Amino acid sequence: MNSTANTSAAPSRTPPRAKSVAVIGATGAVGAEMLRCLEQRNFPVSKLRAFASERSVGRTVQFQGKPVVLEALTAAAFAGVDIALFASSSGVSREFVPAAVANGAIVVDNSSAFRMETDTPLVVPEVNGAAMSGHRGVIANPNCVAAIISMALWPLHQRVPLRRVIASTYQAASGAGAAAMAELEASTRAWLDGQSFTPKVLPHPYAFNLFSHNAAVDAVSGYNGEEDKAMNEIRKIMNLPQLRIGITCVRVPVLRAHSMSLNLEFAAPFAVEDARRALSEASGVRVIDDRARNYFPMPVDASGADDVLVGRLREDVSDPSGCSLALFISGDQLRKGAALNAVQIAEQLT
Repeated sequence: MNSTANTSAAPSRTPPRAKSVAVIGATGAVGAEMLRCLEQRNFPVSKLRAFASERSVGRTVQFQGKPVVLEALTAAAFAGVDIALFASSSGVSREFVPAAVANGAIVVDNSSAFRMETDTPLVVPEVNGAAMSGHRGVIANPNCVAAIISMALWPLHQRVPLRRVIASTYQAASGAGAAAMAELEASTRAWLDGQSFTPKVLPHPYAFNLFSHNAAVDAVSGYNGEEDKAMNEIRKIMNLPQLRIGITCVRVPVLRAHSMSLNLEFAAPFAVEDARRALSEASGVRVIDDRARNYFPMPVDASGADDVLVGRLREDVSDPSGCSLALFISGDQLRKGAALNAVQIAEQLT
C-alpha cells in the first residue's frame, strides 16, 4: 500500500490575546494569591487593576515587579475590563458582579453568591471545564473543600462509578482568611509564652486545638454551612445530583492547605492498584503513598503546591464486597482551593 507523508508544518497556535484583568479583594489572602498565580503562570495581562476596601485605597500591591495602585470598587470601575477575578465576600459579589458583567467583563467569582444558580457554571477545569461554555458572564469558583475533593474523586469515578462519599476534613486557617492565619500565629506565640489569648476572629482557642468548622450550624439537620456547601457543590461539579455524600468539617491549627480523609463506595469492586493508576494519570493530582516510610499527604508538602496530594490508599476492610476504598488527601486551600482554580478558569477564557 502506498502512502504519502504529509510534510507540511502543523499550524502554530495563535498566542492568546492579552486581557485587561481586575482582581477584587487584592489585599486578602486569596486575592494576593491570585496575583501570584497570574504572575507565576505568565497569564497574558495587558493591564492589571487591583481593588480593595476603602481603607486600602491608594496603597499599592506588586505585580510583575511594578506597583499597582489599589482602587475603590464602584459599578463604573469595570469599564474596559475583560476578566474580573472576585476574591470578595458574597455580599460584595452580589452587589458588583452584575455591574462587571454589564460592562462586558467575564467574572470568575470565588464567593458562594452564584455557585448553586442553575445558569452559573461551577467549575474545576480538570473535572468539568466544558461546563464553562454555557456561562452568561459569570463562572463560579467552588468552595475549597469541594474543589480539592473533586480532584481526587473524578479520576476514580471515571474508572468505576462512585456511589457514596464519607469525608472528614482538617481545614487550615487560610480558609478563614489572612486574619485567621494571623490569629493562629499570635495565639500560638501566646500559648508558648504562657500568656492568655482571647480569640477575636474565630470562636474558639486555635493554638493546639481543633474544633468544628465555624460556619453556622443548621438547627434541624445538624450540618454546618461549610458541610452543606461542600456536599451540594461536589454533586454539581461532578454532575451527580443523587450522589450520597456526608462530610464533617473541622478547623485544625494549620496555616494553609486543607486535608481530608475519604471513604468511597463504588458501584463495583475497585482494586487499590487500579485506583492508584487512575490517580497517577490524572492531571493536577500527585500520588504520595509510601507505606514503607509511613509517608503520605501532609499540609506541609501541599502548602504552595498546585497539585492535590493523594495517598493512604487502601481497601476498606469493613466492606467485604471490595467496592470501598479509603484514602487521605491534602491540597493548598489558597491555590487549588481558590486562587489557582480561578486563574485556570481564566486561562480557558483567553
